[in-house]
Amino acid sequence: MSEAHKALYWSAASDNAVRCGLCPHRCSISESASGICGVRENREGVLIASSYGQVSSIALDPIEKKPLYMFHPGKKILSIGGFGCSFRCGFCQNYEISLEYGGIRRQTGQMAPEDIAKLAVQTIPDGNIGVAYTYNEPFVGYEYVYDCASRVRGEGLYNVLVTNGYINKEPLEKLLPLIDAMNIDLKGFTDSFYKKLGGNLEAVKETIGISAKTCHVEVTTLVIPEENEDNIAKLAKWLSQINKDIPLHLTRFYPRYRYSGKPPTPVETINRLREVAGEYLTNVF
Repeated sequence: MSEAHKALYWSAASDNAVRCGLCPHRCSISESASGICGVRENREGVLIASSYGQVSSIALDPIEKKPLYMFHPGKKILSIGGFGCSFRCGFCQNYEISLEYGGIRRQTGQMAPEDIAKLAVQTIPDGNIGVAYTYNEPFVGYEYVYDCASRVRGEGLYNVLVTNGYINKEPLEKLLPLIDAMNIDLKGFTDSFYKKLGGNLEAVKETIGISAKTCHVEVTTLVIPEENEDNIAKLAKWLSQINKDIPLHLTRFYPRYRYSGKPPTPVETINRLREVAGEYLTNVF
């Protein structure tokens, strides 16, 4: 496996810069620099997927931990993570591999896509049904996810994405035929909240809409006091217009990363918002 794995979805620009076309950021990347994700790098005028094959985390998880409650419940799935993210969430729960991973990444070994598929097969007796690309943002490692998913599908196993949904339409539609289920973070329902995270709400909504037509989709919203709790009714109503049976997971914020001084979400708030969302959706957890 080559260390310099050429990326997909980019074009050359002036002064040896490149323009990445994977996600809506469409980063213009000068030579020897990387995009916002930190793992798509310009090396001598060529965009390189520099984290290709680097696995930061690996575990055999219950499928419900993704969370996927209505996709083969009771089963397990081999879960792998890489490095980098296209957002900058101050409340990130895995910031050590998504945002501030320099030292850890330098110490990481390589796993080829065939190694991932082989391990997935080996863990079938333990209840494994496939591979979940999770922990960090999988779309920033698009090429590796695509190659792994191809091999996993070839073994007759499932592929699952746990993602912020920030990807352009063309690469999404190329990958979707290999994906069986997704849990997509819908972090809030206002443009201002997404701007704070370094993203765009409409792009994530488009991903949810497209994906729900081709694979099993569940949606997660982390409820943060005084940040996004007032958006849940509108969010649930919008989801119901796609499909009222789409499962929505309302998860409880806990102090983490740059939000370490903020109190956790009261359980009463989660219970109340579950009732609010339940006015529009059949499955609210």
